[in-house]
Amino acid sequence: MPNKIINKVVIWDLPTRVFHWLLLASYLLAWITYADNRFLYFHVFVGYIFFGLLIFRLAWGFIGTHYAQFRSFAQDWSSVTEYLKGLINGKAMRYIGHNPIGGYAIFAMLLLGFIISISGLLTLAGEEGHGPLQGMVNYSVGIASHSIHEILAWVMLLLTIVHVLGVIVESIWHKENLVWAMLSGQKEAAAGTSSIQGHHLLALSISMVVIIVTPIYFNGYLKETADKLYQPYKGPVLPDNASWRENCSECHIAFHPSLLPARSWQKIFNTQHQHFEDDLDLDDETITELLKFHLDNAAEKELTEAARKILYYTPENVTPIRITKTIYWEKKHKDIDEAYWKHDKIKIKGNCDACHLDAKEGTYEDSDMRLPELE
Repeated sequence: MPNKIINKVVIWDLPTRVFHWLLLASYLLAWITYADNRFLYFHVFVGYIFFGLLIFRLAWGFIGTHYAQFRSFAQDWSSVTEYLKGLINGKAMRYIGHNPIGGYAIFAMLLLGFIISISGLLTLAGEEGHGPLQGMVNYSVGIASHSIHEILAWVMLLLTIVHVLGVIVESIWHKENLVWAMLSGQKEAAAGTSSIQGHHLLALSISMVVIIVTPIYFNGYLKETADKLYQPYKGPVLPDNASWRENCSECHIAFHPSLLPARSWQKIFNTQHQHFEDDLDLDDETITELLKFHLDNAAEKELTEAARKILYYTPENVTPIRITKTIYWEKKHKDIDEAYWKHDKIKIKGNCDACHLDAKEGTYEDSDMRLPELE
């Protein structure tokens, strides 16, 4: 005969609760920001928070309080099947800590979270050229990691939904509010059950780390001015040429050679007298110099992420002569509201430096773009 439930005790220590809600918040913020490259810098930040929280939880699973330790809910598979049978026949056993299904879900989500975090770091290094693994990962690994990162993020979302549904079902089944239990730390328990130690100082330390590192990470935005906007990511220093900048910037910004394939530049300079309703009228020596500079640094050299993707999306039998007509450019700009193209600061689609802070450098880094405010 089980003991009668007569009192409330603290089951979930404060560090576990802080971890739980911060992890949820960081995951949701990462999910919201992942699709828009303008928010990559923010996405990476919450990714770091997410990863750091997972590392803490891994350690806390071994040295934390009783119900937070992995050994308290690492049960064999037979206990899972028994619990499922109990749910079906109405005799499911009530657990003070995680039930067997919840325990396995925690393990799955922690493992998935680590893989998502690591694949994110590999993507940041290989595809974007930034982060702690910068220079250690090639572009192919970055692209593959990006696919894994996105797929597993969807799997994590599915697991999160299942977890929430499980919490709702168990709350109804056992007539207790498990969401409130993870907020307050308290659950009803049998006589003689003791509260666990709160570890409030540790929880405060975790919270303070997040509070302190946030303004440090975003310090550049806090210091920016209207005349000098912050560029969170600095791309590689690309090859330069004085003649290129002088001649090509007379009518528009000097588009870096990496933004089109070599065959495109060959065609552009071979038809210099019919250059978009204009005549460049450059002497042979200048044309020779410019053509060499463009061929030496064309998209095939893969100097930037933009160059790689323009090259990837451009079929070999296609020779674009307008950057704004490349498949990749159209893909990246298809969702931009038409009102922006009519904005006084933009007007034409080739006016890249109206939105891209690093357009003149030719790097076109994610997060280094700001759409002008619409009236």
